[in-house]
Amino acid sequence: MAAEGGGAKPVTQSRMENFRKVRTSEEESPLPFPDLPPDVVEMKVKEGSKIRNLMNFAMAQMELKGSRQIVFSGCGRAVTKTITCVEIMKRKLGGLHQVTKVRYKTLLEVWENQDPLPGGPAQNLTVHKNVPSICILLSRDPLDPNQTGYQPPEPRHGLGPQLSNAGEDTSSSSTKGLKRPLPPPSEDLLTKKLQSGTLQLSA
Repeated sequence: MAAEGGGAKPVTQSRMENFRKVRTSEEESPLPFPDLPPDVVEMKVKEGSKIRNLMNFAMAQMELKGSRQIVFSGCGRAVTKTITCVEIMKRKLGGLHQVTKVRYKTLLEVWENQDPLPGGPAQNLTVHKNVPSICILLSRDPLDPNQTGYQPPEPRHGLGPQLSNAGEDTSSSSTKGLKRPLPPPSEDLLTKKLQSGTLQLSA
């Protein structure tokens, strides 16, 4: 991490409490996936992003607008939220190929001195921070399985009881709770009942 003081004297650690972060920006860098279509949607996940808002927009792109690929990216504290969004989409849509790339990204933070010297110029600090970053590509179309970070589509779980042509539930689970017919009494059981007199025969 490096700091620039805009021509002013270096600020010691004891005076850092006088500074307030006023702006944060990311260093722009191309997506680490070759042969992406120019109109691919990139979901830039931020620390304060709402997962519901992100997923509503992303699902609309994939389901309503028919997008074949989508990228989720986030850095720093937003990495965990980025992965969460990807897992939600994989469960909702199914059959998605995935490629994950991890790298470092530079954040630029501008800190402003809240207690400048009387009559002196405003003093700002620009801090360069290298933070971990993640980019995840989800695709309906097959991707190169030999590239680093590739994950095949997860097997889809059962969709519940299967229905017959008549619309009736034919799964074994539908019979749970129903009384099963009792098996006919065996020959030995009939003999015992006759001997004990508990079974009456009609003439």
